[in-house]
Amino acid sequence: MFFRRVRFSRDIGIDLGTANTLIFVSGKGIVLQEPSVVAMDLERGVPLAVGNEAKLMLGRTPGNIRAVRPLRDGVIADFDAAEQMIKTFIFKANEGRGIMAPRLVIGIPSGVTGVERRAVREAGLAGAREVHLIDEPVAAAIGAGLPVTDPVGTMIVDIGGGTTEVAVLSLGGTVISESVRVAGDELSESIGVYLKKVHNLVVGERTAEDIKIRIGSAFPDDPHDSTSMDVRGLHLLSGLPRTINVRAGDIREAMAEPLNVIVEAVKRTLERTPPELAADIVDRGIMLAGGGAQVRGITDLISHETGILTHVAEDPLLCVVNGCGIVLEDYKRLERVLDTPDFARQTV
Repeated sequence: MFFRRVRFSRDIGIDLGTANTLIFVSGKGIVLQEPSVVAMDLERGVPLAVGNEAKLMLGRTPGNIRAVRPLRDGVIADFDAAEQMIKTFIFKANEGRGIMAPRLVIGIPSGVTGVERRAVREAGLAGAREVHLIDEPVAAAIGAGLPVTDPVGTMIVDIGGGTTEVAVLSLGGTVISESVRVAGDELSESIGVYLKKVHNLVVGERTAEDIKIRIGSAFPDDPHDSTSMDVRGLHLLSGLPRTINVRAGDIREAMAEPLNVIVEAVKRTLERTPPELAADIVDRGIMLAGGGAQVRGITDLISHETGILTHVAEDPLLCVVNGCGIVLEDYKRLERVLDTPDFARQTV
């Protein structure tokens, strides 16, 4: 009777992203979606805020507080901050209850090194009994509803905050994959560089991202290219705040270089794809996932450059975390898509 009444911990799937962290709890669905930001008290060495509260502190902290994004280009850049962030998010997602630490499935970029994979596992083990890793393109394909376990070729392009993952999948495994550390952050950064060079205007990270979301585009579209928006920032020559008006067409040109890197990664992957799988991809098309898939006209750009029909997943931001959740819910059938070393099993 005791064991029936006690609430054991639920298994948790995490999309540990450069920009945002999303958490899926088995039996409940997606319960958390917050920025991957931590504000640390440097004097006491403890986190003051994690997620939404910490993001508000970026660029606004005194000397004794440091607000950081612990992940850069899809990998852990600040291990201590990442460990505290994962621990806090797991506690929030599990509502602080449960007598057992949960099983974790964490989505990570396919191109990370063995050392980087180990860092993610060790950070996860701070709040879990066992940690399994899944490559983000595999998780995104599962979350997008693609038949990854069938003997057909499917192509997924996951454009996140720090990395773009391109992969061809078949029979539950990755046949060809490529990971480039150019994605949403670089698109925003290219807008900031353009404003500084052309208009002598310095804007913050958040402003550049807002411009990308509101008027950014990847493919020429005359009606959209003529739209514009007012941008406020610090003028370099006068040293005073100033407002300028920027056109969508100019922003598209500013974003062209990082977008070209993404397109070239897709082309290289297609060139290396076995003929039978390539034929399947021509029939089925290319699927886009991740926040970068929401950039206006990016499907048109990839279709134009490759000659293959390109689609955006139904919920591109949620594909990876939904994929992690589906693996947890159907663990026996999909266990083989996970990267599980012996030492992780021994921690149970």
